Parts: sequence; C-alpha cells; structure tokens
Amino acid sequence: MTRRYSALSLFKEGLAGQTGWKQAWRSPEPKPSYDAIVIGGGGHGLATAYYLAKNHGIARVAVLEKGWIGGGNTGRNTTVVRSNYYYPESVELYGLAHRLYEGLSKDLNYNVMLSQRGMVNLCHSTAEMEIGARTVNAMQINGIDAELFSPEDVRRVAPIYNFSPDARFPVFGGIWQGRAGTARHDAVAWGYARAANRLGVDIIQNCEITDFIVEGGRCRGVQTTRGAIRSERIGMAVAGHSSVLAAKAGFRLPINSYALQACVSEPVKPILDTVVLSPGCGVYVSQSDKGEIVIGGGLDRIPSYAQRGNLPTLEAVIAGLLEMFPIFGQLKLMRQWAGIVDVVPDSSPIIGPSPLPNLFLNCGWGTGGFKAIPAGGTLLANLLATGKHNDISRPFDLDRFASGRLIDEAAGSGIAH
Repeated sequence: MTRRYSALSLFKEGLAGQTGWKQAWRSPEPKPSYDAIVIGGGGHGLATAYYLAKNHGIARVAVLEKGWIGGGNTGRNTTVVRSNYYYPESVELYGLAHRLYEGLSKDLNYNVMLSQRGMVNLCHSTAEMEIGARTVNAMQINGIDAELFSPEDVRRVAPIYNFSPDARFPVFGGIWQGRAGTARHDAVAWGYARAANRLGVDIIQNCEITDFIVEGGRCRGVQTTRGAIRSERIGMAVAGHSSVLAAKAGFRLPINSYALQACVSEPVKPILDTVVLSPGCGVYVSQSDKGEIVIGGGLDRIPSYAQRGNLPTLEAVIAGLLEMFPIFGQLKLMRQWAGIVDVVPDSSPIIGPSPLPNLFLNCGWGTGGFKAIPAGGTLLANLLATGKHNDISRPFDLDRFASGRLIDEAAGSGIAH
C-alpha cells in the first residue's frame, strides 16, 4: 500500500492503475475510554489531535464529530491566511499560525495549497490613511511584514479595482501584508486528519455529544449518540456552536453567534492575483485556484445558527463587490452560504480551561478561525497535555472578562463595533 504522497508515488501508482493508495484515515468504532477527547472534527479539532500525538506523544485520542470532518466552519469560510493584527498578544498568536502554515504541507505530507499572494486592506479617506499608518507602524514594531501602500501601489496589485474619479469608495492607499494569502480549506482538514490517523488518533464521525459526564465536580467524559466515552482530558473546538456545548456542560460563555456571508462566482481566467479587503464596502475578495471569485462579507448582526445567510445581507455584499470591481457585474453567482461565527466582546478567541475542570476551550475566533488553525491546535494540545497555558495562549484565557484585560481586535478582525 502507498502511504507517502510524492511525485514518485503518483508516478508508480499511475503505472499500477491507482490501486495501491492507502485509505487516508480509518473510521473506527469508539472505544470506552481515551487519554484525551477532542470534540469537533474541524480544522482546530483535528489539529489539536495531531499536535497531541506529535508534540506530546499522546496518541490514544478520539476526535468526535457530529457530522463529517471539515463540514462546519472549516468548509464554510473564505480561506484567507494572514497575521496582520494590532496588539502584541494577537501578533504572537496569529504569527505562530502563519509560520506553521508556511511549513504545513511538508509537515503533513499533504498539499494544503497555501498561496502567499499578499493582501491589501484598502483605505478610502485621509482619516483612514492616518489610522492605516499607525496600524502599519504598530505591526512593524511587532515584527509583522506590513507596508503602507500608496494609490499607485494598490493599482499595481489590483489593477481592475474601480479607480474612476467618481468612485463611491476612492482608494487613498492601503495596508499591505505580502506573506498573506489563501489555503485550500478542505485540504487543511484532510491533511490534519490523515496525519493524526497515521499517529494513531481515532477520528469518529456522525457522533454527536448529548451530554457531559460530571463526577466529583469534574468532567470525566461525554455521552454521545454512539455511547459513553470517558477521559480525564476533554477539549472543545466546535466553532459556531460553542455556546450550545457550553450550555450542555452547565456554564455560559460571553459569545454571540452570527452568520458570516460568503459566495463564489463562476470560474474565469486569472484576473485578481491578491486578496483585497475594503472596510468601507464590507467586502473582501480573492480568486481561487479554480478561477472562482471568492467573496466574503460582514456579519449579519441577527444572532443565528442558519448556515444560508439571508437575501438582504447577500444583496449588501454584492453591492459592495460591484462598487469595488464593476467588471464583476458580468459574472454569474454559483453558490452562496454562511459560516456561523462565535463572536466575543473583544473579538479575540478564548483559549484555556473552562469553568468545568478537565474541560478546555478553543472558541470565540469570530472571523479569524481558519487562519489560526495551526496555532489553535498547538495551544489546545498543550493545555490538554500539561494542564497549563503556553505563554502565547495565556492572554486569551476566559478570565480576561473578569479581570478586564481585554484584547480588542475588532478592527483587525474586520468586525464593526
């Protein structure tokens, strides 16, 4: 059986009729107990299981997924990878994720199709340029590869933008991060799943959590639709439904869940070679490797778990897109959807122990979950293995809402106040 992916393996399998590939991951029956349980088979959950096995030697791990792996927010986002945040704590967090992404295909032996084509956040007024300059200065001090772009610089990387004199959102410049880009969302989930499986992790799909087993005031496992599964270490990475699981565990989180609108056009020849975000239009755009124009919008501010978004929000997103790129008015829209994002008051994630001992949290990523998958997995794995924070995860503990040491990254997250 062929286990390792390479050009040589592909050539040999081609000669053999593609009959020797080993199954990417198993579908085992759940065992009665594990050394650790990870709830959620999205990017963060699968990454947690992988790093538990790889970094800490804990391989008796079960990933429990209600549906299919990568079928939640990992498969419902716009795949942008960047680390251009403002505060030092966020720079450390997203910088770790960015560095891990840059070596992820080699680490997992799976091509996650990282394309570092750069990203520009547009400024549409003199006041926005002043804020942009301050933001770039702060990023550079924190070691982030940020540049302040002039209108000519923006025209160079996005020549099809609407630069007409009567444009509603004229370009005064922008904030540029050259290492930013996109990655293939399902490849990230499948790559982590395959690598975790190779290290001995059980990935159990169609396994819904119905309750938590609490004994002596501590979490001792979970009740599922496939029976009770016990462990002394349980991690929860269920983006979009963190508050639902928290309620089952008996506590509340400072989270509101919203739908984040996204859509793609029909595929066309290469025309946009970067990621463009316009805060004024509330839209960000890139072109996939298949040629589709991938369009993301702002939050629909009505709390919801519906994954389809709604027509008024879609209309606002498309109107913003056409302000930015009138040329796209000719495209046919092929699919639209919404990802459910957990938003906390300071638009930064929650990583750390929960109020129920033995249960640890990875949630509240808002619009930033996909880009943070490698870091989220690394840090939750460290918590599960050691019971202690890594220095990078410590500022994002749930206790910051009691101490008042918030990390307000609403602007960096593209979330309006």
